[in-house]
Amino acid sequence: MRGAVGTAAVSGAALAGFGAAAVTRPEPAAAASSAGSADRVIPFHGEHQAGILTPRQAAAAFVAFDLTVSTPAEAADLMRALTGRVRFLTTGGTPPNLGISAPPSDSGLLGPDVPAGGLTATVGVGSTFFDVLGIPRQRPAKLRPMDTFANDDLDPVRCGGDLVLQLCADSRDVVLHALRDLARHTRGAMQVRWRIDGFDSPSRPAGASRNLLGFKDGIVNPAASESDKLIWVQSGAGEPAWATGGSYHVLRVIRMLVEFWDRVTISEQERMIGRRRDSGAPLSGSRETDVPDYTDDPKGSAVPLDAHIRLANPRTHATDASRMLRRGYNYDLGTDVDGNLDMGLVFNAFQQDLDRQFVAVQKRLDDEPLVDYISPVGGGYFFSLPGVRDRSDWYARALLG
Repeated sequence: MRGAVGTAAVSGAALAGFGAAAVTRPEPAAAASSAGSADRVIPFHGEHQAGILTPRQAAAAFVAFDLTVSTPAEAADLMRALTGRVRFLTTGGTPPNLGISAPPSDSGLLGPDVPAGGLTATVGVGSTFFDVLGIPRQRPAKLRPMDTFANDDLDPVRCGGDLVLQLCADSRDVVLHALRDLARHTRGAMQVRWRIDGFDSPSRPAGASRNLLGFKDGIVNPAASESDKLIWVQSGAGEPAWATGGSYHVLRVIRMLVEFWDRVTISEQERMIGRRRDSGAPLSGSRETDVPDYTDDPKGSAVPLDAHIRLANPRTHATDASRMLRRGYNYDLGTDVDGNLDMGLVFNAFQQDLDRQFVAVQKRLDDEPLVDYISPVGGGYFFSLPGVRDRSDWYARALLG
């Protein structure tokens, strides 16, 4: 369902003005300080967007929007506005004083000066973005509404969207401040469709973070040196020219039925996952970083044949190209109408080819034993735009410019 604001958009001049708010701190060439500092700046400009290869920050919000504009020119104004605001928010500085007769230019949530706070904003577009604007031929080749897989229980209200923002930062208030700012400055052009907030659990005792099933999550990700073959869309790969340097973005809101899971023995939990709960080591190893060698375990005596890690990544030559970059977050929505705990995982992944990677992996996971304890309820397929290269560039310029 489209947003209720209607299709009337604020003027291009107004959107451009919002995007050009004064910045009093120059953009740095590299991160200014260590993780966790209120002044930590993650560079905004680059060939690719930040928030993909960026090490996972403590807090996140994933927000899908419906467009309330209908032409490429109006969408270009929106993208310029987003670019200007994100450039300011990720750099930090002092908001301009608009005078006593005008509303304040900033919510004040972070005080009189806006810290960068390790903020990244990653902008993606859904398949419907191209339909709304009447440019379907410019749609990335694999982009479509999210597939419904076996064992899904998708709520249409929590699925899809014309545009998505992934906001991540070192603290939750920085994420919320950015969301309020961006929603305010784009109100006439897009409206929130659905939102899920996430948090990263610290490494305990070390290594990868834990999900709400108590197991370490995201232990194995592609190396940075593999990005060009697994994460970024390449020129000449059958995609529109403007998409080079972008990445397919999969969001899946996966509810975890923790009250049932907590009644299962640890040994059974470990056999479903394929790893030890305490150390994260594969059942065939002793350390988190040990690589399971399934050639020595053809019958699943150590790691069951239907264990999650074995189905997701069989570690064969044929399945090597289906690996993807996972950047998941935990979520907690309190309780549902029946008084059950409503929490789980925001599965968040980036890849070069939607079908070769996420879809292939998900089909291998159909009917795994873990499906009795998890329920995918929302999400969507999006395409993360190429990066904003310099101060004269803006989001989707190659598409809309």
